[in-house]
Amino acid sequence: MVEAIVKEIHMAQSPLPISIGIPMEENIVKIDAKKSVEIISTVYFGGGTPSILDVADLQLIFGALQQRFVFADDIEITLEANPDDITEKKLADWKSLGVNRLSVGIQSFMDKELIWMNRVHTAGESFHCIDLIQQAGFSNFSVDLIYGSPVLSDTDWQKNVNLVIEKNIPHISCYALTVEPKTALDKMIALHKKEPMDAEKQARQFFLLMDWMDAAGYEHYEISNFAKPGFRSKHNSSYWSQTPDGQGESYFAFGPAAHAFDGKKRKWNIANNALYIKSLLENKLPVEEEILTETQRLNEYIMTSLRTIEGLDLDFVNRIFGVATGSKIKMVSSKYINSGKVRSENNKLILSREGKLFADGIAADLFF
Repeated sequence: MVEAIVKEIHMAQSPLPISIGIPMEENIVKIDAKKSVEIISTVYFGGGTPSILDVADLQLIFGALQQRFVFADDIEITLEANPDDITEKKLADWKSLGVNRLSVGIQSFMDKELIWMNRVHTAGESFHCIDLIQQAGFSNFSVDLIYGSPVLSDTDWQKNVNLVIEKNIPHISCYALTVEPKTALDKMIALHKKEPMDAEKQARQFFLLMDWMDAAGYEHYEISNFAKPGFRSKHNSSYWSQTPDGQGESYFAFGPAAHAFDGKKRKWNIANNALYIKSLLENKLPVEEEILTETQRLNEYIMTSLRTIEGLDLDFVNRIFGVATGSKIKMVSSKYINSGKVRSENNKLILSREGKLFADGIAADLFF
């Protein structure tokens, strides 16, 4: 698999920008395609469990990237890691390769909840890995937490969040527990072997989260993401931003099921590992693609911008998509402004505290 990813990097067509999937989904390597050389400003290793790769495999991938592209001086290189994969040696190896940011799937500091979610790591491993990360000198890292499970009380949720604050963790991503159809959890709930989700409880714990993080000085810069000043995820923020010409930020993507974007065209690799490797052995890029219509680009902007602290910029919409489009969005949004779910500031539509709970529905209502 690693050899196939390395080959795909070398076959990357210029001047696109990046993302590395190991082994199933997209992980990004961001490129500034406007320079005479392609300069990577962020790299994101994710899509599963890249932390299980040994240092030799990571060295091969880093080497290929450095041969093919130029790394920016202030590059952000993030690696996703599971708590039980983190050791002193791995941290030292990652740091020596240039990894300067980690994203750790903690999920919870409560054993009872980890067991309920069928996680393989323990609460003790969660505590220990954070200590190891800080002792290794990683000042920039993020943890994921899940809220809204049937076994997580409000008191336990506060303990989870307080631990993040007390440990001085600079970035936290929080998600409501969802049940995907046809999963083991979905079947267990259907058989009444596990409790179903409680939407009211999830909403309450989301509001509590916003209160606690605000009081602790974290910036709620995207619906699921909170950061101390200066610690926003550069990589993820690029997904939510737009270039002045309205094309959206571009990026390369490498690995099975990895998704790339060049500003107008969406590309994605086949998900099947064996077919991905076979295609590259035959010197073929295992990619499919679609050119986004203006309506698709507009709807993507509506969806992503509303999730951010900056909000939906109607001046931008007027300039890129036309004044009539901006006027329609403003008209439809008026009911949300009147109900207090959306604020209108400097011709921008920004979700209120309550509105953040209904972000997807509001965005869908504004879609064209």
